[in-house]
Amino acid sequence: MSGGTGPGAARAALLVLADGRFPAGGHAHSGGVEAAVRAGRVHDAATLYAFCAGRLATAGLTAAALAAAACAGLSAAALDEAADARTPSPALRSVSRRLGRQALRAARAAWPHPDLDALASAYPKGAHQPVVIGVTARGAGLTPLDAAHVVAYEAVSGPATAAVRLLSLDPFDATAALARLAPRVDAYADRAAEAARRAVREGPDALPAPASPWLDIAAEQHATWPVRLFAS
Repeated sequence: MSGGTGPGAARAALLVLADGRFPAGGHAHSGGVEAAVRAGRVHDAATLYAFCAGRLATAGLTAAALAAAACAGLSAAALDEAADARTPSPALRSVSRRLGRQALRAARAAWPHPDLDALASAYPKGAHQPVVIGVTARGAGLTPLDAAHVVAYEAVSGPATAAVRLLSLDPFDATAALARLAPRVDAYADRAAEAARRAVREGPDALPAPASPWLDIAAEQHATWPVRLFAS
């Protein structure tokens, strides 16, 4: 599976896939920060940074490794099962599949490929989002490390963007928090890509599964709220 016409095209594809304007549905989700704001855990730029750092080290690393493994060519079916096993919250499993379905629609329009068509046929209600991103990255001519970067960056950029709306936070402060997180994003993307290389040899059980119980519990609570700004 390949895409683009050379390294320059691949770099441009990386920018498109990582762009918050890519119509994959992420703008409607807060990555858990809405629940964190209500709980008082996030109330300013410093606490937003801490929240994003924690999310990156747990859910972000897990998702980035799944995406890298999918880009490396591991079975999408096996990785979808691995994603289920690493997502104990039913609410988050549902969100991941909804986002995967939307991402797949956008990906098939941007980088048409039989592997994306096969994924849509196998998972009409949506494969997990990081699996879709990984297969998409492969179709766009990107590397597993690129796929890991896209997902790791989204793990922090989504909550940061949502916090601006939820707290009326100064966008400059939110952007500064993301800039401070950049070295961590790079480091976790590297870890995810290395885990994917191990998974190619050893199978999906080699992928990381760090726990984030508060995110899981908060997601279940958030799903019951009658009034909320974000879908998750």
